[in-house]
Amino acid sequence: MSDTRPTTPPDRLSVNPSSPHYDAEALERGVGVRFKGVEKTNVDEYCVSEGWVRLSVGKTVDRKGNAMTVKLQGTVEPYFQDIKE
Repeated sequence: MSDTRPTTPPDRLSVNPSSPHYDAEALERGVGVRFKGVEKTNVDEYCVSEGWVRLSVGKTVDRKGNAMTVKLQGTVEPYFQDIKE
């Protein structure tokens, strides 16, 4: 059996279903993100080519119910959690 799924996550990915960068198939596989060499579990969106992540800030939400986020610049290393390194 051959697996035709990609081995690297997309360049840009968002967990928000209303975003144009949302990819349900990639999120089902489980995407982990290392930012500046540290594992992050609160990533809402990332972009490898531009070098930034958008992280959730606590449980606060804006007036539309979206999580409040902060955008940080640095080295972004996404990986699929179902692939053994």
